[in-house]
Amino acid sequence: MERTYINEAQKAIGGTVKVQGFIENLRNSKYMAFIVLKDITGKLQITVEKADHPELVDTIDQLTPDSVITVTGKVMENDYVKMGGVEMIPESIEVESIADALPIVRKEIAATKKKKAVERSSIDQRIDYRWIDLRTDENQLMFKAQSCFVNAMRKFLLDRNFIEIHTPKLIAAASESGSEVFKVDYFDRNAYLAQSPQFYKQMAMAAGFERIFETGPVFRAEKSYTNKHATEFSGFDLEFSYITSFKDVMKMEEELLTAGLQAVKDNYGDQIKELFGLEVIVPTTPFPVVKLADLYKALEEEFGYTVDESDRTGGRVEIVFSLEADMIGEYPCCYDSATTTGSSLVSLGGSLLFPGNAFTVGDYSVMSAECPLSFSFSDSYTGRFTFGDCNGNTRTFEIHMDKRGPVTVTELVS
Repeated sequence: MERTYINEAQKAIGGTVKVQGFIENLRNSKYMAFIVLKDITGKLQITVEKADHPELVDTIDQLTPDSVITVTGKVMENDYVKMGGVEMIPESIEVESIADALPIVRKEIAATKKKKAVERSSIDQRIDYRWIDLRTDENQLMFKAQSCFVNAMRKFLLDRNFIEIHTPKLIAAASESGSEVFKVDYFDRNAYLAQSPQFYKQMAMAAGFERIFETGPVFRAEKSYTNKHATEFSGFDLEFSYITSFKDVMKMEEELLTAGLQAVKDNYGDQIKELFGLEVIVPTTPFPVVKLADLYKALEEEFGYTVDESDRTGGRVEIVFSLEADMIGEYPCCYDSATTTGSSLVSLGGSLLFPGNAFTVGDYSVMSAECPLSFSFSDSYTGRFTFGDCNGNTRTFEIHMDKRGPVTVTELVS
């Protein structure tokens, strides 16, 4: 007989099924035994009347919490059972593994008249036995919600003609100039853990992929003094061409996040409310837009906190184009990093970016670049960008940037 997941077994009233999982709870008395069996889809009570099943007594007596068993039996309705009014009357119980006494306490146990309260183990102890701690409903729910969230965003983009790519994480040079990198030995040379897939996303735009995304690991050698850090995290990146302004990017991001959160709310909202006491909030669109200058001001006025000048994003960045003004599109000639809403052009980290989804000149869009695609204000920088349209016409521009100085774009005429 094939295995049936518990969430499906609960619907098979009157049928005989086989279920497998961990023992979450066990009450073994003289005449009765109650086993709460848990798999990744749910929980099911196994009820044993020992007088009716004497052949199961020896097996039940050796069971312990977190042991793994296979149970075959009949699924019955019982209004007295708290778990959905459903129980299983077993025909056979097979032991897959017997668990020793657990080395950690995963949840605090309240005091009773006969027993003292038991405190939950410390986070350090639980991390030492992480695979045991991850068996709790709360921890597994976080991973389920994460899977749902990423899957919903992936489906959202695939439905809009995006292509999923998987970029290298061992690279020959730093992919961004604004953050530290982890250097590793790569046979007879050095390699680096990728800080982001930015370079490959840009390359995909030049290849005509038009719309791409990736979810994968990101590594940044940045020291942190908080419990949240960017040393290693999972990133969800997307890039797309043929936009009219940064507002297209903002709209796409708003709809993407809303779709992901809506899926989590629909599938796990009730469980999150039950286990964490939190409502899944799905924001309405469009999202509020806050200028950095207003944010700094609000922090000072409402919280008495002043952001140090050295931590504020950039100074004033002047962009001087040698092209006719009517070819610049919607981008103004000057960007003040504290007031601009062009976040896809001026990044919050103090780098001026020209990604394929953010910089267009007239009917031309970025097709290739003979240079790194980011610029740190700590250096000067000169590079060439080639723009091309769908008819094969191309124009090349040289971009020169000085530290805290003007950014000059000059067309190169052959």
